[in-house]
Amino acid sequence: MRVSVVGTGYVGLVSGACLADVGHACTCVDIDGAKVANINAGKPPIHEAGLEEILRRNLAVRLAATTDLRAAVHATELTLIAVGTPFDGAQIDLRYVRQAAHEIGVALKDKPGYHVVVVKSTVVPGTTDDVVLPILEQASGKRAGADFGVGMNPEFLTEGVAVRDFMRPDRIVLGGIDERTIDTLASLYEPFRGVPVIRTNNKTAEMIKYASNATLATLISFSNEIGNLCAALGEVDVADVLAGVHLAHYFTSVLEDGRRVEAPITSFLAAGCGYGGSCLPKDVKALSAYGMSRGEPMALLDAVTRINQAQPTRIVRLLRDRLKQLAGARISVLGLAFKPETDDVRESPALTIIRTLVEHGAVVKAYDPVAKQTARAALAEVEVRFVDDLNAALQDVDAVVLATRWEEFRRVPALLASSPDAPLLVDGRRLLEPRSYRRYAGIGRS
Repeated sequence: MRVSVVGTGYVGLVSGACLADVGHACTCVDIDGAKVANINAGKPPIHEAGLEEILRRNLAVRLAATTDLRAAVHATELTLIAVGTPFDGAQIDLRYVRQAAHEIGVALKDKPGYHVVVVKSTVVPGTTDDVVLPILEQASGKRAGADFGVGMNPEFLTEGVAVRDFMRPDRIVLGGIDERTIDTLASLYEPFRGVPVIRTNNKTAEMIKYASNATLATLISFSNEIGNLCAALGEVDVADVLAGVHLAHYFTSVLEDGRRVEAPITSFLAAGCGYGGSCLPKDVKALSAYGMSRGEPMALLDAVTRINQAQPTRIVRLLRDRLKQLAGARISVLGLAFKPETDDVRESPALTIIRTLVEHGAVVKAYDPVAKQTARAALAEVEVRFVDDLNAALQDVDAVVLATRWEEFRRVPALLASSPDAPLLVDGRRLLEPRSYRRYAGIGRS
């Protein structure tokens, strides 16, 4: 199939590259000429495992990037809208979705034949039918259903392993205004055999995406609330408590050979310094705001957000309680990305921790294996020293905060053991064994 993808962020570029890798002819569209040039040169604008290899394998074969949306639509049978939908505090901002829909509609005006337009961006229920479809009809002068199809195909990609998630999906959700739309969309995913497929209307497809992300965020905040109680109780470690929870048959399966296998969902049933990124914080707030606008307050999701926003302060409290004062304290923050294997620092708890520490007069330095530049831009107004390697991050400090679960950081206890004045180690991700280091403090334990 010939496919065009509007937007070359985490969702758009990964989707276009992976669809090309399974045999489709894909054209990625972006208004940023420099980004388009880099993509065509095999240089992805984002850090994503495996993405560069897929780009180089498919460029000039089945994959290309362009700034010409009209030409891309005219040359393809199906267009995916994968642009950003930021949350403005009251509702999701649909300006980019509206703009893409309008430009696609204009392109469809003089394009012969049937074309399918599919929203892949995360949008609240009703957006595809009530916003995108009317714009397409008005701009094209054509009628949805008769002249073109309109669908919704949510993504379930995890940053850092997005390529893996796309190539090995756990489900495929196909929304559409009619069977013709859904059948066309189904043909796009025909190479993915044996994957459960849900065929539904657009509004349901939109809701599935939000419900999925809200579930994950709720599990994280639940775990953190339990962890905070454990810390207050004393002699109770949340890691031990949740390990006991994980053994329930809901979360752990026993194979025929007797081996026990934990379900992946248990990674969200773990205490830490909070979730971040471009999806969970935004989507939980957006769904809550959407529910309120429909007369259905989302009390649970509001609590999920409050707990998450307060969680980085738990790290600051641990530091203050043990160092006695933060003013003048030399503190190193390990990990700047909101999760490992990505350079995305959006809504990262590490940035909140750093800003708070600097406000209290601490002298902060920071290290991340890949997110140094994105963090530097996000913290441009903050006085923080960025270092290039882990050893430098651990030198001449009073305390070390582990804020991202990079595997490299498992070496920290061994590296600190040789320090003449052992600094305090605050494990904000419960990555390390508490007994591995003498001056250890972890979230969720007294």
